[in-house]
Amino acid sequence: SGNNFEIIIIDDGSPDGTQEIAEQLEKIYGSDKILLRPRERKLGLGTAYIHGMKHATGNFIVIMDADLSHHPKFIPEFIRKQKEGNFDIVSGTRYKGNGGVYGWDLKRKLISRGANFLTQVLLRPGASDLTGSFRLYRKEVLQKLMEKCVSKGYVFQMEMIVRARQLGYTIGEVPISFVDRVYGESKLGGNEIVSFLKGLLTLFATT
Repeated sequence: SGNNFEIIIIDDGSPDGTQEIAEQLEKIYGSDKILLRPRERKLGLGTAYIHGMKHATGNFIVIMDADLSHHPKFIPEFIRKQKEGNFDIVSGTRYKGNGGVYGWDLKRKLISRGANFLTQVLLRPGASDLTGSFRLYRKEVLQKLMEKCVSKGYVFQMEMIVRARQLGYTIGEVPISFVDRVYGESKLGGNEIVSFLKGLLTLFATT
C-alpha cells in the first residue's frame, strides 16, 4: 500500500481461537507489523481502545472489527479522504452513497436505521452513520475523545461522533459495505436496545 502500518490485535479472552490465529500471523508477518495485545477477560470496547492506543506508534489509528465485517479494502479510501480534507476523523458510513449492509435480517436493519434516524433528529450530529465502528482517527483526537466519553456498549460509538462535533473536530465520511459475520452470533438484544435509548436521551440532555 505504500503506507507504514502496524496491526494491533486486542483479544479479550475470546473462546473462538482469535489469539492463536493472531500468534500465527505474528510469526508470518513479524512482531513489528502484528502486535498482539491480549487481555484476560472481556473489559469492554472503550477500554480496548485505550489499551490499543497505548501501543500505537503512528499518528493515525484505524479502528475496525476483526471478523472482517469491516473489509480492509476501504482503508486506502479512508486515508485518501483524510488527506483530501485534512480531517480529524474519517467515518465509514453504511447509509450514504453506495454504502450498504449485507447479511442482516429485516428486524436488524430496522433497528439500525431507527437508531440512526432517532439520533439524527435528537442530536443533529452532522454524520450519517453513528453506530458503526469502522473509523480513522487522528491519534491525539482519539485520546481527547476517550477522555470525554462516558458511554458503554452501542452508545459509545455515537457519543464519539457527538463529542467530536462538540469539540469542533472535522469529520469526513467514506461509504462502506458492511457484511455480517459468517461465524458467531450478534450480541444485539433487548437489553442493548434499552441501554441505547437511555444513552441517547442522556446525550440529548447533556450536549
